[in-house]
Amino acid sequence: MYFYKQKLLQPGQLKKLGDHKYSCSNVSLLDPFLQPWWCWLVSKVPLWLAPNLITIVGLVINILTTLILIYFSPNGREEPPRWASALCALGLFIYQSLDAIDGKQARRTNSSTPLGELFDHGCDSISTVFVALSACISCQLGYYPRWMFFQCFCAMTLFYCAHWQTYVSGTLRFGKIDVTEAQCTIIGIHLISAVFGPSIWMTKLPMLGGVDIKIVPLYFAVFVFGLLAYENASVIFTGGVGKNGSTVAGTSVLSPIIPFLFVVVPAYVISQKSTDHIYENYPALYIMAFGMITAKVTNRLVVAHMTKSEMEYLDWGLIGPLCLFLNQYFNSFLPEYYVLWFAMLWCSVDLIRYCGQVCLEICAYLRIELFRIPYPPKPLMTSQGTNPPHHHHHHEGRNASSSSEADEHPLNNNVSNSSSRASKSPQASPLRNLAVPPMFQRAPSSEDGGSPRVTPHASPRRPHQH
Repeated sequence: MYFYKQKLLQPGQLKKLGDHKYSCSNVSLLDPFLQPWWCWLVSKVPLWLAPNLITIVGLVINILTTLILIYFSPNGREEPPRWASALCALGLFIYQSLDAIDGKQARRTNSSTPLGELFDHGCDSISTVFVALSACISCQLGYYPRWMFFQCFCAMTLFYCAHWQTYVSGTLRFGKIDVTEAQCTIIGIHLISAVFGPSIWMTKLPMLGGVDIKIVPLYFAVFVFGLLAYENASVIFTGGVGKNGSTVAGTSVLSPIIPFLFVVVPAYVISQKSTDHIYENYPALYIMAFGMITAKVTNRLVVAHMTKSEMEYLDWGLIGPLCLFLNQYFNSFLPEYYVLWFAMLWCSVDLIRYCGQVCLEICAYLRIELFRIPYPPKPLMTSQGTNPPHHHHHHEGRNASSSSEADEHPLNNNVSNSSSRASKSPQASPLRNLAVPPMFQRAPSSEDGGSPRVTPHASPRRPHQH
C-alpha cells in the first residue's frame, strides 16, 4: 500500500541511497557520561526487537507527554500541574535513551540499513518541535509570546541547519554543546517546574532589574543559538564537497535556504498580521502547525542528502500556511481558529503521508521491513570466514561520534568508532533463548538463504559475546 499514486524516489535516487555511507563527528560533553547507561540499556533489549520500533516508541512517548502538558496550558500562560512537568521530563529522558540505543541495537543484530538513519532523523525532526514547545510551556513563556516564538523556531532552525551543513559537507557534525546537552537542560527545566511549581519561573530577580528568572535561561539559549549558527554557517560558506564547492548533489550551497524561508517567513508574517491575535491566543497549536511543515521540509533535506539529489523548493504542505494567509487577505472570511486547525491537520497528515511513502519505497528496494528484523540475527561471519551478502550501511542515532565511511565490512560494525552516541560500539550480552511474540517472528530474507543461522548453540563463531 502506497500513499501516493506515483513514487517519490526515482530508481537513480534509490541506488545512491543504497550506496550511502553514514558519516558523523561528535565531541559532545555529556555523551561520555551517559554512554554506560546506554550500553547497559541496549544489552537488556531483546534481539528480535527492531531498531526502528525502538525509535518510534520513544517518539510516541515524547509526543504524548508533551500533549498532556499542552492540554493543561494551551496558551503557555496557565500553570500546568507539577506532575505534568515531571511526566514531560520522564518522557524526554525515555526518548533520549531509546534514540541513543537504536543504532546500537541495529549493529548488535546486524540489521543496519540507510533506512535506519533516515528514520532516526525523521523522528528527531518531529521531536524537536514538541521538546521545544514543552520547555516553553513548562516555564510559562506564553507571557512573552515573541520569546516563545523565537525559542521554538530557533530549535527548528538549528536542526535544519545541522542537516543543511551535512548536505554541503557530507558529514553530520555535533559540537561540545549540542543535542544531548539541550535535552538535559530541558529535562532540568521540567524537573524544576515539577519540584517548585511552574510559578518559580515568575520570580523576580532584583539584581537584574526585577526581570523574571526565566529570562536567564533565555539569554543563555540565545548565546548557544548564536554559537551553533556560527559553526554551521562556517561549514556552509566554506564550500561543499561537490564540484566547484557545491553540495553533495552538485547544487548551490545556498539552495536549501529557499524552502525553509517559505515556512519561517509566512509563520512570522501571519502571526503579526492576525486581527484575532491567533498566535498569542493559541501559541501551542500555531507552533505545532508550522512545526509539522518544518519537519517535512527537514525530512526532504535529509532525503536529498542521502540520495545526492536536488531539493525541490515548493511543497504540498505549504497549502496549510497558504490558507491562513489567504483568509487574512480576505479580512478573515472564516474564523482564524478553525483555519489554524485545518492547517495543523493538513500539515500533520501530509508529513505522515510523505514519511510513510518514502519508508515503504526504501523497504521495497532494500527488501526489508520497517518494524521487523530477521530473528535469529543474520550472522556476521560464516564458518568459512566469509561474510554473507547484505547492504553495508549504518543505522545511526543523531549523536554518532565518528566517521563510518570506512566501515564497509560488517564485522567492523562491532569494532569501529562509529556509534550512534559515542566512539565505541557496546558489547551486547550473550545470545539468549527469548520468547518471541508471533508478530515479530520472520525468517531471514531470501538474499541470506545461503548463510548459516546464528543460534545460541550452533554458530561456529557467535557474535556479540563477552
